[in-house]
Amino acid sequence: MPSRAEITHFGAGPAALPTEVIENAAAALIDFQETGLGIAEHSHRSALASNIINEAKADLATYLDIPDDYEVLFMQGGGSGQFAATAYNFVGAWVARKQKELGGSGPELEAAVKNLKMDYIITGSWSQKASAEAERLFGAEHINVVADSRKTNNGKYGTIPDESTWNLSQDAAFVYFCDNETVEGVEFPEFPKSLENGQIVVADMSSNILSRTIPVNKYSAIFFGAQKNLGMAGVTVVIINKKFLPPTTSQPPAILMRQLGLPIPPRIFEYETIAKNNSLYNTLSIFDVYLAGQVLKRLLKQSPKVQGQQAIAEKKAELIYAVLDAHPEVYRITPDKTVRSRMNICFRIEGGDAAEDVFLKEATALGLTGLRGHRSVGGVRASNYNAIPLEGAEKLAKFIETFAAQRKTS
Repeated sequence: MPSRAEITHFGAGPAALPTEVIENAAAALIDFQETGLGIAEHSHRSALASNIINEAKADLATYLDIPDDYEVLFMQGGGSGQFAATAYNFVGAWVARKQKELGGSGPELEAAVKNLKMDYIITGSWSQKASAEAERLFGAEHINVVADSRKTNNGKYGTIPDESTWNLSQDAAFVYFCDNETVEGVEFPEFPKSLENGQIVVADMSSNILSRTIPVNKYSAIFFGAQKNLGMAGVTVVIINKKFLPPTTSQPPAILMRQLGLPIPPRIFEYETIAKNNSLYNTLSIFDVYLAGQVLKRLLKQSPKVQGQQAIAEKKAELIYAVLDAHPEVYRITPDKTVRSRMNICFRIEGGDAAEDVFLKEATALGLTGLRGHRSVGGVRASNYNAIPLEGAEKLAKFIETFAAQRKTS
């Protein structure tokens, strides 16, 4: 049986974690800070739990340069839960603004709601699922697809439509995009210039958070599941501008939303409620937050800001893409070169499934695991998350080179 040290796991999630973080967490599960109890046994209402949450929030704010006018929430339900939560909360905020503008909740507000739109930029499976969830909850009449890469790429994902073609609403409740699509390996190279005109922007950064600089002040909310670059599945982080929280904006009363024919969020998905309770409205998994906090402390020790990790992430991605590009007769990188993800490197091998099965089998024998592509698209996918060391990327690049040489001579 292989040892942990012999394996480099490129799985898309749950992803690999730094061994030292796991070792510390294992000890904490037995006895946390000499309390005689494991961390998972301590009350989420204890001072110990509050300290863990507050430290993780502060370290995240330091590492990503989160401005003071933003709040950090720890929630449950994963990214899929946030597909609903973002729609619920930002539609509620839109209704509250309209009510204030119109001076009441009479016929004028009811008429305004007919024009309510949520804008979605669809560049892959996850943004499509987010759009579909909002449509299921609010109705197709309230969804505006700003752009869909399938319409300009022969029915397939793999590009980001040119911004000149985007059809943005005039007064959307929010504009939504997924910054990095894990299934198709598509990543936005930078913040879209079309969204720098005062729009309310919500982004899913589940798979590339903590890997590059983020202009946080350009977003109204950012969310991400922990299980890629931050920790374990079970906790989801939301970074939200405080102007969407009380006392500036509060969710409209449930009775008003029902009168308007709009749904209301369960309390557990209401940002206002989670913020008021410092993420402890219900029983949050403090162990998950602790683990995320340990990952952050390790990152801060390596570099005081995310720019240090960004340089490593880019170097690892460049190594792997360079060797794939060097053998176009063997490998085909699936997304367009202008939008290649640094986190999820997706490619196909000449010879189809049979050749890819051989590649995966030989890679596994070398301790390079988790490389099979998503079940919906197949192929090969190397998820290059933060826990993948530079040596692991180099080992994979060397194997890609060797495999290409074998294919040419066979």
